[in-house]
Amino acid sequence: MTSSAGPGLRADAARNVAQIRAAAIAAFHGRGLGTPLEEIAAAAGVSKATIYNRFGGRQGLIDAVIEELVGAEMRAILDRARRPGDPWERLATYVTDLLDLQYREPAAVDVHLKSYPDSAQVAAQWNAGRATGIALVERAHKAGVLRPDFTAEDMYQALVANALVLRHRPKPAREDYDRRGRFLLDSLRP
Repeated sequence: MTSSAGPGLRADAARNVAQIRAAAIAAFHGRGLGTPLEEIAAAAGVSKATIYNRFGGRQGLIDAVIEELVGAEMRAILDRARRPGDPWERLATYVTDLLDLQYREPAAVDVHLKSYPDSAQVAAQWNAGRATGIALVERAHKAGVLRPDFTAEDMYQALVANALVLRHRPKPAREDYDRRGRFLLDSLRP
C-alpha cells in the first residue's frame, strides 16, 4: 500500500494520490470522516478500488489527511492552552477553541467522538487533547477558579455531548451556539 506520492510512483499514480487526497480533504471537511468513499472516488475521478490500492481503505485515507483537516488546528489550540497565564483563562480558551473547532470542522467532531478508534493519527490527537484538558482542570482547581466537583472527565463528556448534538441535530445558528458555550463556562465557576 502506498499512501503518498513518493519516489518510485508513476506519474499517473502520483496524480491519482494527489487527486484522492484533495477530494478526501474537501469531502471530510464538509461532511466528516464518514463521507462515503464512492463520493470521494467520484470527485477524484478514480475508482473506489484505487483508494483501497493507494491508501488501504478509509483508515489509511483518514490517516493520510487528518493532519491537514484537524491536526494543525488542534496543535495550535493545545499550544495556546499550555502557555503560561491565568488558569481560568487558559481553561476557558481551551474549551471555547474546541467548541469553535467542532462547529466549523466536522472531522473534529469525529476526533472527539473517537469515531475511528483504529486511526493512529486520530487517537494521537484525542490523547494529546485529553492530557492537556486534564492538566488545565488540575491547575484551575489548584487556583480555586473552577468548581471543585467538576472533573476533566466531566469536561470531555460535555465536549462529546456537544459533538453528538452537532452530528445528529440540525446545526444551530452560530450566535446560539456561542451563547450556549458561554453558559457552559459560566456554570463551571465556583
